[in-house]
Amino acid sequence: MRKLNRTLFSAMRSHISKETVLAVNLPRVENFRYESGSSDQGSMFPAVALALATVFSMGASYSYAEEPKVPANWKNDKKESHSGLKIFTGNSNRPLAQDIANQLGMSLGKITVNTFADGEVNVMVNENVRGKDVYIIQPTSPPVNETLMELLLMISTMRRASARKITAVIPYYGYARQDRKMQARVPISAADVARLLEAMGVDRVVAVDLHCGQIQGFFGPRVPVDNLGGGTVGVSYFGDMDLHNPVIVSPDAGGVYRAKKFRESLMKKHDMEPGLAMIVKQRGKPGEIEKMDLVGSVADCDAIIVDDMVDTAGTLCKAADVLQSHGARRVFCFASHGVFSGPAPERIAASALTELVVLDTIPLSPQAAATGKITQLPVGPMLAQAINNIHYKKSISALFK
Repeated sequence: MRKLNRTLFSAMRSHISKETVLAVNLPRVENFRYESGSSDQGSMFPAVALALATVFSMGASYSYAEEPKVPANWKNDKKESHSGLKIFTGNSNRPLAQDIANQLGMSLGKITVNTFADGEVNVMVNENVRGKDVYIIQPTSPPVNETLMELLLMISTMRRASARKITAVIPYYGYARQDRKMQARVPISAADVARLLEAMGVDRVVAVDLHCGQIQGFFGPRVPVDNLGGGTVGVSYFGDMDLHNPVIVSPDAGGVYRAKKFRESLMKKHDMEPGLAMIVKQRGKPGEIEKMDLVGSVADCDAIIVDDMVDTAGTLCKAADVLQSHGARRVFCFASHGVFSGPAPERIAASALTELVVLDTIPLSPQAAATGKITQLPVGPMLAQAINNIHYKKSISALFK
């Protein structure tokens, strides 16, 4: 019996560390009678053994004799807690990444992203990211394939370097317009890009005004996607302007929801009563429009075309001509992404547009800046606040209320 006592005591000591004092609330054992033929019938060991067996089989409540103490020099401020957050960027839009880092009171992470002599992308992280929450800011803007490859390799590098969590901040999501099969034997490239990002090990994606909302569904449930509305920045800009009978115009049927949200935000935040109109366009083939019709009235009004992007600006400039021919006083445009490919700068300069307002998700080329009609608004503060809310587990939707 004494040997069994020692065995049980040793087993108990193996479950309880020397540094921790435990108070075990044992269940009450009543009317217990030990009827073994042992000579230690009067011993209390059997009752204690049964009680302990019951405790470890049913569970017991433990209370620490001493609560852990918080160090006196511990501070819960953002600068100190930023130690677990790292921000990196590639070559796509470094000024935007620097603006975001400045808004957060941080410096950009040390990383080398360049190309070898044969054109292959070379990525090297020059600081420790083990156990860190990494945010990679990289719009996949032209040259799309190069910037996309940089993003994929940066994510892969961070994953292999044991980063705790990787968030890809993609202000402009390339390949977004290839979101469905419009004809036989074509890829759904927007979904394929999502699969590539997931395969590299991304944990979360933050984008600004995706071309269509269903792109969020191309990612699996383990990779949440935050689609931030860039219209919030544009609403503040146009709300401070002296507009005469403003009318919000959607350039096609698919953009009506975006135009309605823009209109509702103007009504809510700036006490305006803008109208709503829509342009119906009929395409002959990709990039060419056969006919445009206006649904609604813009006579003696300031028209604001709201779209997600401007690429070659052919559709936009024709839409401005249609609005002017229907009596619009001035024609403005707000688009989240200014791609401005090919002849876009020349078309904009010669168009009926009074002003074209875009976000700085894509760097503005010298040719586009020379038109004198393009204004860029900073999206860095909104993205910085989104990163802050994600890192500290706060609501993202609260940014747009």
